[in-house]
Amino acid sequence: MNRIRLLSEQVVNQIAAGEVVERPASVVKELVENSLDAGARHVRVAFRAGGRSVMVVTDDGCGMSRDDALLCLERHATSKIATAEDIENIGTLGFRGEAIPSIAAVSRFTLVTREADAPGGTRIEIAGGKILNVREVGAAPGTTVEVRSLFFNLPARRKFLRSPQTESAHIRHIVTLHALAHPGVAWRLTEEENVTLQLAPARTLAERIREIYGAEFFQDLVALPEPPRSEVRVSGFVGRPGVSRATRDQQHVFVNGRPVESRGINFALLEGYHHALMRGRFPIAFLFVELDPRAVDVNIHPTKREVRFRDETVVRAAVTAAVRRALEPGRAASPSVEAAAAVQPIRLTLQQETAVAPSAIEQRLPLPPTRPQPDSAAAPPLQGDEQPGEHLRSGIENSAAFWRVLAVLGRLYVLIETPEGLVLLDQHAAHERVLFERMLRQLEAGGVPSQRLLMPQTLELEPRDAAFVRENLTVLHRLGIGISEFGPQAFLVDALPPWMPARADLRQMFRDILDEVQAGGSGVSKLRLGEQVAATTVCRHAVKAHDPLSFTELDGLLRELHACDLPYTCPHGRPTMIQLSYAELEKRFGRRV
Repeated sequence: MNRIRLLSEQVVNQIAAGEVVERPASVVKELVENSLDAGARHVRVAFRAGGRSVMVVTDDGCGMSRDDALLCLERHATSKIATAEDIENIGTLGFRGEAIPSIAAVSRFTLVTREADAPGGTRIEIAGGKILNVREVGAAPGTTVEVRSLFFNLPARRKFLRSPQTESAHIRHIVTLHALAHPGVAWRLTEEENVTLQLAPARTLAERIREIYGAEFFQDLVALPEPPRSEVRVSGFVGRPGVSRATRDQQHVFVNGRPVESRGINFALLEGYHHALMRGRFPIAFLFVELDPRAVDVNIHPTKREVRFRDETVVRAAVTAAVRRALEPGRAASPSVEAAAAVQPIRLTLQQETAVAPSAIEQRLPLPPTRPQPDSAAAPPLQGDEQPGEHLRSGIENSAAFWRVLAVLGRLYVLIETPEGLVLLDQHAAHERVLFERMLRQLEAGGVPSQRLLMPQTLELEPRDAAFVRENLTVLHRLGIGISEFGPQAFLVDALPPWMPARADLRQMFRDILDEVQAGGSGVSKLRLGEQVAATTVCRHAVKAHDPLSFTELDGLLRELHACDLPYTCPHGRPTMIQLSYAELEKRFGRRV
């Protein structure tokens, strides 16, 4: 008795639908991608009951003839590739020819399409993969696809759908992603007969982000610099230091215009932020990565949600470099050896006094200009090609001479009057930032000075950690750590930098550093090693929360902080300062709505 049999076409399509059509949002994604591949300039999406009841996607693309409309219902029928070689050079969002037959196999499906120069259109009705009706109709140029009763013939699968609210949120997310990826296309999203998203064609990505998220959200973004001419081009926007989320929900990554999920790019994004982001927080990002289609494989997941790069190290390095250039424009190019060597450690002489009379402050710091009037206190709107986040940095840099210390709260928080309002400065976090950037420049200039130990210490490590240290001996030497091999898994430490205590538990210190560095992946280990050590040591070397500082010392600290490339956060990502504008103060006191 034969046990192996060929499955029917209907069953095959239902199995394929289980991979391609996970939920109503998957249907919207596939149909929207088809619309964009057809050259649509206007896309309209409507749905009810979270997509369970009905989903309709309408576009003004090229449309299809009657024969093409019937052929597109066959599995692996597509106009986007023709040979096996085309798979290695995919420039469209779709290419497999699986979406339409898979969707039609698990729903009540209606397709209406017409080419621009055709006298009439074609309407095809399908239920559960079976063609019910084909006829000519009058229709506007383009294509309309209506999907009703999703999974009506797969009740077990239908039970796994989430609540209408959850499914609706996924559909909105899909439409938002494609609206960001294609700002030149007009979009309309209708939910339960209510228009929830209406977007006209935008000239730039910046306009599209402002349309979707609002001008206030856009103010917290920093534009990535113009990408250099290279094999990997990275553009878009990221959140400025201090702006983060508890999840990756607002990290949007696009590769060649395709919304994707990439762990490698997520790691690279964190790497670009790592000393400007608090632990457990995630940056906001709208990252667009462009590279040769032959260098990326989009054919590894049925829904094309994941991609694989031919050389992921190059992509990660490009993303990390772009983010760092945006957050620290002063460090876009390494400083010269002479400039870095001239940087001396800050020496704050801790005084016993906890306060100084305001008159003494005014004698040491220039007075601010006349207080702005309430109507002009708010930050001006962006104009022209001005990028988000620029007004904040320029305001700090241009008015640095007009910042005036008012008082110190709890021997930690410094109250400062600025032309824009009030600033609260954390003296410990600020000093950490100053020391951190000084140490990085010393590393770039040739290394941190070290002092010899009277009694060298032996350090024994696990095989994995020992191999990592052996590969990075040069980096450790530049950090001022005199270390040499002393056996297969043993090392001799005979010198330490001045900021590292001679009685430190070297084994535990190396273990902590190596665990943190290796978590970022081998491609960024050497970059992280020096910065991670610097970040963990400046905390002990910086002034403490209750160390009283004279106003002369506060003045020096402020000026050093203004000169930093990234003055807004400490090396661990905590904010160094919090700004309360006059507009916000007046709103709190009820002077404006």
